[in-house]
Amino acid sequence: MTLEEILAARPSPGEPRAYNFPGFERTVLPSGLQVLAVHVPGRPLVSANLIFRVGAADEPADRAGVTVLAARAMTEGTTLYPGLELIEAAERLGSTLHADASWDAFAASVEVAASRLRAALELLDELVERPTFPAEEVSRLRDERLNDLLQMHAEPRRRVEQAFSQTIYTADSPYSRLVGGNEPTVERLTRDELTAIHRAVLAPDRAAIVIGGDMTGLDVPRIAEEVLGSLALGGSRAPAAPVAGRAPTADSAVDRTTVRLYHRPGAVQSEVRIGHVGLSRRAPDFHAVQVMAAILGGLFNSRLQLNLREDKGYTYGVGAGFDMRRGAGPFGVRTAVQTASTVPAISEAINELHRMRDALVTDAELAVARDYMVGVFPLRFETPGAVVGAIGGLFVNELPDDELARYRGLVEAVTAQDVQKAARDHIHPDRLAIVLVGDADVVGKDLEAAGFGDVEIIREELPGEVGEPGGHGVGE
Repeated sequence: MTLEEILAARPSPGEPRAYNFPGFERTVLPSGLQVLAVHVPGRPLVSANLIFRVGAADEPADRAGVTVLAARAMTEGTTLYPGLELIEAAERLGSTLHADASWDAFAASVEVAASRLRAALELLDELVERPTFPAEEVSRLRDERLNDLLQMHAEPRRRVEQAFSQTIYTADSPYSRLVGGNEPTVERLTRDELTAIHRAVLAPDRAAIVIGGDMTGLDVPRIAEEVLGSLALGGSRAPAAPVAGRAPTADSAVDRTTVRLYHRPGAVQSEVRIGHVGLSRRAPDFHAVQVMAAILGGLFNSRLQLNLREDKGYTYGVGAGFDMRRGAGPFGVRTAVQTASTVPAISEAINELHRMRDALVTDAELAVARDYMVGVFPLRFETPGAVVGAIGGLFVNELPDDELARYRGLVEAVTAQDVQKAARDHIHPDRLAIVLVGDADVVGKDLEAAGFGDVEIIREELPGEVGEPGGHGVGE
């Protein structure tokens, strides 16, 4: 059987199966807390997520990292359940408790059988309202974060991500730092800072409890009001620090293409990031941007993948896309390439950015991207936790209630002209930050000769090295 016959005999993609994102009911309690309840038939494991529309992007710059640390420390004990007693109380219910913070939100969640929902919400309320932040546990978690930061500097993939953010954003943008904070601020965090940010963040008028699962026989709004209706943080207690809760500063620090190379002597490959400040989640052309990003670098057969991996063999994988947040998150091309292929790989990636802007995508490319996005959409929401998380995202980004119900139709309506306009509006090859971690002694001169932009080489001291601190030079 010939290759052509094998390919002809392959089954063709079927029609996407019908799917309607489940609707949810909204109740606003007197405190301002919103109750968003979504019925998912046949799913007896209920997921509840108490989410606050305030995150690490809103914390004071001199205490960067405090929001994430506070969220992680919440599960270390409460007034009623000190230490391990909190975990034991959750286990007795057959539930799991979790708390975390992102750039945009502070959240605590629980998963439990529907029959134990009230008891689980009572435990969730205890976790959120009365964490004790034991000083010794705060110190342990802070030291773990500092050790992680130390390790990050030695890992090229993580180091380049940090450097990329520092390069594309102005210093006054929270996005220029790591979501969990950097060494100078994290090392100063104490229990008092965590307690203060906890009081400042948890206000019911910017909060929602999203509950999803099989709600048969449950009056969820009533249960939520009886258990969480007296949530008082931020109400009866004054905030300990100003918390904005608005789109953060996300100004670009790049007005022309520049190259920043972090030297790693003897590195056999270069970690490469190419991009600039991107978009917020509320971008009006969100769906066109998503389709465009899929064609450029979001699919396994994307343009970047077919060029840099399949055709040139420079890399095992390459991707590109927009990290959309409440403020304008980064747009970036991300890959690791053989050291000798560093400059040609960058050149090809930039060519693909230009090509996306300069010409219409083909009908085949458009069809593949739209069909994939429409086809996988239902697979993303096979559990109540995933549905609850998506609805929480609508709340955090203040999007319409029917945003997810309209998603597939809006993706299917994207045209080649929409894709090109999105590329022209939001991809800027004339003002890119090209950030690398690699061997400057091997690729430095080639980067200068390529003429991408001004080249800055940073020779920093790595953890464990002995000697004078590394400096940096331009055009070394």
